[in-house]
Amino acid sequence: MITLSNLKPPAGAKKNRKRIGRGQGSGHGGTAGKGHKGQRARSGGTKKLGFEGGQMPLQRRIPKRGFRSLHKEFYQLVKVGDLAVFPAGTLVDLGKMVEAGLIKNSREKVKILADGEIGVSLTVKAHAWSRTASQKIANAGGSLERL
Repeated sequence: MITLSNLKPPAGAKKNRKRIGRGQGSGHGGTAGKGHKGQRARSGGTKKLGFEGGQMPLQRRIPKRGFRSLHKEFYQLVKVGDLAVFPAGTLVDLGKMVEAGLIKNSREKVKILADGEIGVSLTVKAHAWSRTASQKIANAGGSLERL
Protein backbone atom coordinates (compact mmCIF):
# COMPACT_ATOMS: atom_id res chain seq x y z
CA MET A 1 0.00 0.00 0.00
CA ILE A 2 1.28 3.48 -0.89
CA THR A 3 1.34 6.10 1.86
CA LEU A 4 3.02 9.48 2.12
CA SER A 5 5.81 7.95 4.16
CA ASN A 6 6.89 5.52 1.42
CA LEU A 7 6.34 7.61 -1.72
CA LYS A 8 9.38 7.96 -3.96
CA PRO A 9 9.92 8.84 -7.61
CA PRO A 10 10.46 6.02 -10.13
CA ALA A 11 14.00 4.87 -10.81
CA GLY A 12 15.83 7.19 -13.20
CA ALA A 13 13.43 10.09 -12.70
CA LYS A 14 15.83 12.11 -10.55
CA LYS A 15 19.26 12.88 -11.97
CA ASN A 16 22.12 14.75 -10.35
CA ARG A 17 22.96 18.07 -11.99
CA LYS A 18 26.08 18.30 -14.13
CA ARG A 19 28.84 19.88 -11.99
CA ILE A 20 31.00 21.68 -14.51
CA GLY A 21 34.40 23.26 -13.94
CA ARG A 22 35.31 21.03 -10.98
CA GLY A 23 38.57 19.53 -12.22
CA GLN A 24 39.71 17.09 -14.91
CA GLY A 25 38.68 14.03 -12.89
CA SER A 26 35.02 15.02 -13.10
CA GLY A 27 35.00 14.75 -16.89
CA HIS A 28 33.71 18.33 -17.10
CA GLY A 29 36.82 20.26 -16.08
CA GLY A 30 39.20 22.27 -18.23
CA THR A 31 36.96 24.15 -20.63
CA ALA A 32 33.86 23.29 -18.52
CA GLY A 33 31.86 21.99 -21.50
CA LYS A 34 32.27 25.22 -23.48
CA GLY A 35 34.78 23.94 -26.02
CA HIS A 36 37.86 25.91 -27.09
CA LYS A 37 37.82 29.69 -27.64
CA GLY A 38 35.12 31.65 -29.41
CA GLN A 39 32.46 34.04 -28.19
CA ARG A 40 30.40 31.42 -26.36
CA ALA A 41 33.43 30.19 -24.42
CA ARG A 42 33.98 33.64 -22.91
CA SER A 43 32.49 35.12 -19.79
CA GLY A 44 29.35 37.04 -20.74
CA GLY A 45 29.53 35.49 -24.21
CA THR A 46 25.91 35.79 -25.24
CA LYS A 47 24.38 37.73 -28.12
CA LYS A 48 21.39 39.96 -27.58
CA LEU A 49 18.04 38.88 -28.99
CA GLY A 50 17.80 39.68 -32.69
CA PHE A 51 21.58 40.08 -33.17
CA GLU A 52 22.54 38.99 -36.67
CA GLY A 53 26.33 38.89 -36.48
CA GLY A 54 26.88 42.52 -37.41
CA GLN A 55 24.47 42.41 -40.36
CA MET A 56 21.89 45.21 -40.23
CA PRO A 57 19.14 43.78 -38.00
CA LEU A 58 15.73 43.02 -39.51
CA GLN A 59 14.02 45.54 -37.24
CA ARG A 60 16.25 48.29 -38.71
CA ARG A 61 16.11 47.01 -42.34
CA ILE A 62 12.36 47.11 -42.84
CA PRO A 63 10.65 50.42 -43.68
CA LYS A 64 8.85 52.24 -40.91
CA ARG A 65 5.32 53.50 -41.53
CA GLY A 66 2.81 55.47 -39.60
CA PHE A 67 2.59 56.92 -36.14
CA ARG A 68 0.56 56.05 -33.06
CA SER A 69 -0.14 58.90 -30.69
CA LEU A 70 0.29 58.22 -26.97
CA HIS A 71 -2.59 60.60 -26.24
CA LYS A 72 -5.23 59.19 -28.60
CA GLU A 73 -8.44 58.24 -26.83
CA PHE A 74 -10.11 54.96 -27.78
CA TYR A 75 -13.87 54.52 -27.44
CA GLN A 76 -16.22 51.56 -27.40
CA LEU A 77 -18.84 52.39 -30.03
CA VAL A 78 -22.59 52.01 -29.49
CA LYS A 79 -25.13 52.65 -32.26
CA VAL A 80 -28.31 54.63 -31.51
CA GLY A 81 -30.35 51.80 -33.05
CA ASP A 82 -28.93 49.35 -30.49
CA LEU A 83 -30.24 51.52 -27.61
CA ALA A 84 -33.82 50.72 -28.70
CA VAL A 85 -33.62 47.45 -26.69
CA PHE A 86 -34.25 49.46 -23.50
CA PRO A 87 -37.81 50.37 -22.43
CA ALA A 88 -38.90 54.02 -22.58
CA GLY A 89 -37.84 56.24 -19.67
CA THR A 90 -34.79 54.12 -18.77
CA LEU A 91 -31.55 55.67 -17.53
CA VAL A 92 -28.97 53.92 -19.72
CA ASP A 93 -25.53 53.99 -18.09
CA LEU A 94 -22.40 51.89 -18.66
CA GLY A 95 -23.57 49.11 -16.35
CA LYS A 96 -26.84 48.68 -18.28
CA MET A 97 -24.96 48.68 -21.60
CA VAL A 98 -22.66 45.90 -20.33
CA GLU A 99 -25.68 43.84 -19.16
CA ALA A 100 -27.33 44.27 -22.57
CA GLY A 101 -24.11 43.23 -24.32
CA LEU A 102 -23.65 46.55 -26.14
CA ILE A 103 -20.17 47.10 -24.66
CA LYS A 104 -17.65 44.69 -23.18
CA ASN A 105 -16.22 46.67 -20.34
CA SER A 106 -17.49 49.54 -18.17
CA ARG A 107 -13.99 50.90 -17.47
CA GLU A 108 -13.41 52.12 -21.05
CA LYS A 109 -14.94 55.20 -22.64
CA VAL A 110 -18.14 54.94 -24.69
CA LYS A 111 -19.21 56.94 -27.73
CA ILE A 112 -22.74 56.93 -29.15
CA LEU A 113 -22.95 56.91 -32.96
CA ALA A 114 -25.97 57.83 -35.11
CA ASP A 115 -26.37 54.52 -36.97
CA GLY A 116 -29.95 53.20 -36.79
CA GLU A 117 -33.20 54.69 -35.50
CA ILE A 118 -34.59 55.10 -31.99
CA GLY A 119 -38.25 55.52 -31.13
CA VAL A 120 -38.13 55.45 -27.30
CA SER A 121 -37.16 58.28 -24.99
CA LEU A 122 -34.04 57.40 -22.97
CA THR A 123 -31.57 59.21 -20.74
CA VAL A 124 -28.17 58.03 -21.95
CA LYS A 125 -24.93 58.51 -20.04
CA ALA A 126 -21.80 58.36 -22.21
CA HIS A 127 -18.39 59.96 -22.59
CA ALA A 128 -18.98 61.23 -26.15
CA TRP A 129 -21.50 61.19 -28.98
CA SER A 130 -21.86 62.40 -32.53
CA ARG A 131 -23.99 65.46 -33.30
CA THR A 132 -26.46 63.39 -35.35
CA ALA A 133 -26.79 60.83 -32.55
CA SER A 134 -27.66 63.56 -30.06
CA GLN A 135 -30.28 64.93 -32.48
CA LYS A 136 -31.88 61.49 -32.92
CA ILE A 137 -32.05 60.90 -29.16
CA ALA A 138 -33.48 64.42 -28.58
CA ASN A 139 -36.09 63.92 -31.36
CA ALA A 140 -37.21 60.72 -29.63
CA GLY A 141 -37.74 62.74 -26.42
CA GLY A 142 -34.58 61.54 -24.67
CA SER A 143 -31.45 63.25 -23.39
CA LEU A 144 -27.69 62.72 -23.13
CA GLU A 145 -25.50 63.16 -20.06
CA ARG A 146 -21.73 63.38 -20.22
CA LEU A 147 -19.70 61.09 -17.94
